[in-house]
Amino acid sequence: MNKRFIRGAAVAAVGALALAGCSAGGGDAEGGATGEDQTELTIGVFNGWPEGEAVSYLWEAILEEKGYDVELEYADAGPVWAAVASGDYDVNLDAWLPMTHEEYLNQYGEDIIDLGSWNDEAVLTMAVNEDAPITSIEELAEHADEFGNRIVGIEPGAGLTAATQDQVIPTYGLEGMEFQTSSTPAMLAELSGAIDAGENIAVTLWRPHWAYDEFPIRDLEDPEGTLGEAEGIHSIARTGFDTDFPQLNEWLSSFTMDSELLFSLENAMFNSDAEVSDYPEIVETWIGENQEYVDSLTAAAE
Repeated sequence: MNKRFIRGAAVAAVGALALAGCSAGGGDAEGGATGEDQTELTIGVFNGWPEGEAVSYLWEAILEEKGYDVELEYADAGPVWAAVASGDYDVNLDAWLPMTHEEYLNQYGEDIIDLGSWNDEAVLTMAVNEDAPITSIEELAEHADEFGNRIVGIEPGAGLTAATQDQVIPTYGLEGMEFQTSSTPAMLAELSGAIDAGENIAVTLWRPHWAYDEFPIRDLEDPEGTLGEAEGIHSIARTGFDTDFPQLNEWLSSFTMDSELLFSLENAMFNSDAEVSDYPEIVETWIGENQEYVDSLTAAAE
């Protein structure tokens, strides 16, 4: 099994420790990497969400080059939202709005700052192996036996999981199938194993995700629109972030990254046997190959 499938387990413990007692340095730091911004910054990263992990490592590299002291802290989506709202984390770069994380926005919206969307092509999906006998979710119940009577999901607290439980399953009469949830790395391992064995599998997934480049899979049609339309991937920050990090607030508010460029970064990081400890070096190499784009992210407002 490739190491990327199990990396989530290793970082989950780090996130748990952070939530148990570590607070972000942003609110207490003195001085500033830019002369105005505070120096210490904590970025909350969702376990198993590669697009957020990729851009978090990218911004860590960019900001440390400019003198910031950046920490990446991993946790599941709900705890990260809570930690940003409480001020324990300074920022998160992977909030899916307006639908996937609507519940968290309703709960914590008064205590966070929305810095805007950096990618507007995010969509929730249910994917199957490319040679599966169905093309639509509405056919899945009739063919449940051919999929082992199960749907493989991701983290229990994910917005995708809630949408599958509350919308997809009842709408398409899938109550007779087991909806298996654990983690994104576990889902990817199941997907890889089924593809290698030539077996049918149905998984909950999303775009943009490197799995679409790695595996022969395709999305099932969703004629009832249970998984919603395309969304934006937003950066969210704690209250006071704009005051403590005025320069960085400008940069992140202007940040954009199209899906093709994101895929190239994700593929460099995750479509290999690299360890998590290898990511900074991989990202530095990617930055060198995309220097003009990277320089543009901090050109405005300097």
